[in-house]
Amino acid sequence: MLTDRIAAVLVTPALGSATPPGVAPADFLRALAEDTYEIVAGLDLVRPVILTAGVAGLEEIAWPGTPVIEIGSPAKAFAALPTADEAVVVSADAPDLPPLLIGKLFRELGRAELAVCPAENGGAVAVAARLPFPAWADLDFDHPDVVRHLRGQAPGPRRVATGPGWHRLRGPADLARLDPGLEGWENTRALLS
Repeated sequence: MLTDRIAAVLVTPALGSATPPGVAPADFLRALAEDTYEIVAGLDLVRPVILTAGVAGLEEIAWPGTPVIEIGSPAKAFAALPTADEAVVVSADAPDLPPLLIGKLFRELGRAELAVCPAENGGAVAVAARLPFPAWADLDFDHPDVVRHLRGQAPGPRRVATGPGWHRLRGPADLARLDPGLEGWENTRALLS
């Protein structure tokens, strides 16, 4: 029997803080969200979802049938998801995240309740969980040491696994982290060229 999985993109207004000069912040945030959405929507055997905390118009980037769900705060991301066995929530400011890293998080759920793709310079790029989301976990995507924070809350340290890390675009200097050789991130690339 196949595991029912969801891959969600989390979009908040603050995620557009890396907007380069000469680009409208709303356009930049939309490009990031669309590129990150294309990553999760292209995964096999998952249902894509977009979660938004105050960003309008995301229905326009979604494929037909993709739910766009308004949430009060990023901490409520997992609680807002449709029913599934497992889910991953990916921050929208990672438009070049390799899909393989999301797959590794799902694989880690075979031995842990949560799996984190840590972000360089703190926080999380993505968090995967067996559902329902563990009641002991208080998720903060921007916590400086999110893995230690979650392990400190867990009844045991093996309940939180980590996958390989990646980067998020949090400021203009982070744009240098984008690798022109990587496939994808076409919308962000178009705005930067």
